[in-house]
Amino acid sequence: MSEDSKSANGTGNSTGRAVRSSVLDYMRKSSSAAAPDRFDRSTRRAAVSRSLRATPAFEDLPEYKQVVAQRSAGEQLGMGNPFYRAHEGSAGATTRIDGQDLINFASYDYLGLNRHPKVMEAAKAAIDRYAISASASRLVGGERPIHTQLEQQIARIYDVEAAVTFVSGYLTNVAVISALLGPNDLVIHDELIHNSAVSGIRLSGATRRFFKHNDLKNLEELLMATAGEYRRTMVIVEGVYSMDGDIADLPGLVKLKHDYGFWLMVDEAHSLGVLGQRGFGTMEHFGIAPEDVDIRMGTLSKTTSSCGGYVAGTSALIDVLKASAGGFVYSVGLAPVLAAAASASLEALCDEPERVEKLKRNGQYFVEAATRAGLDTGLSVGYSVVPIMVGDSVRAARLSNDLIADGVNVLPIIHPAVPEGQARLRFFITSDHTFEQLDHSIAVTERRLRELEAANFGVASVDFAALSKFL
Repeated sequence: MSEDSKSANGTGNSTGRAVRSSVLDYMRKSSSAAAPDRFDRSTRRAAVSRSLRATPAFEDLPEYKQVVAQRSAGEQLGMGNPFYRAHEGSAGATTRIDGQDLINFASYDYLGLNRHPKVMEAAKAAIDRYAISASASRLVGGERPIHTQLEQQIARIYDVEAAVTFVSGYLTNVAVISALLGPNDLVIHDELIHNSAVSGIRLSGATRRFFKHNDLKNLEELLMATAGEYRRTMVIVEGVYSMDGDIADLPGLVKLKHDYGFWLMVDEAHSLGVLGQRGFGTMEHFGIAPEDVDIRMGTLSKTTSSCGGYVAGTSALIDVLKASAGGFVYSVGLAPVLAAAASASLEALCDEPERVEKLKRNGQYFVEAATRAGLDTGLSVGYSVVPIMVGDSVRAARLSNDLIADGVNVLPIIHPAVPEGQARLRFFITSDHTFEQLDHSIAVTERRLRELEAANFGVASVDFAALSKFL
């Protein structure tokens, strides 16, 4: 079993060992006493209590102290928290925060379908028919016709036999990976894969290895080194990478799949509605045959303006998941209103291809204009996700706050979400953004960033001695 698996399964729980040791010590000392005294509950309770008194308060946890230190660093630099900004209405290409209208780059409503009249009408009709909740696991009473309708649409888009939906995109990765793999199996994933996939791997107990980002030579080296050692092998990549905005080398992955015989899983969360002539995702973008990808996973909260996740593939795969994936079997069914909204969004995706084309045009325009302005867009190839690399986490947070005054809402991605030195602002581009909005946002970002660089504002500005009391 891998070290990740040991950690995930709770090996090394010091509090549990202390309790167990105290109880066993009591029982050993009592072994020569009369039988009634051996199981004196009050004595055993006292032994357990002595051990549990060592359990720290949440305020004493290093994780909490880190939060306090970060908060204090922001206060020291006169910076407000850039996260948890409350939007006063629907957030698309524009939004309203604290009474101010802003150009918005913090929404992955890529095709602007969240307020599409047909989507909203479908959601309202579903509420009238089904109310709000499915009120049960689909297995035992939560099944609704709208679930089947949505899953058939997803299967048609990917040209596969079947699909199944889950109540959360994060849960989808966790449930699917842990259902298909176990301690005798191997998962190799791109180093930039989403946290939900890593959590699923750890829960499964499978051995975990990662390869350098989009480096298929490194992947093949791992495949060669582990050949024949595991019962099952799965390789996991993302279509569009959510932090960097580049695309997996799917043709190269398919070639390796044929050579080495692993399951290939593609996370389409940021690809559906974005890649391909019709927006049908990474497979359409590269012209990959349906049978060449084993598992297509995605979320319903982005292009489809809803909430939840899905998996599409063969009927056998979907039957296995519906029978054994804990996140499906033991979870309430997707709320009918959310299924209806996602279904209507997929209809709009198919009926209005101009939205996909406009998104591609906006993404390409943004990357080219930002590059001309001297901004670093990292690995982005100009689709739905474009980072502006800042480097310093404190500087990125301050830049996000400063841009609010210029009418732009964009969020920083800072350590530990990315390594220190790779902090960035992450711009989600939508089909509804105008060139004027993009030009303004690039101009003020460039100006504000240069001001912070000239002032040498960043991590070096923090008085760490003053923060040491929190750590």
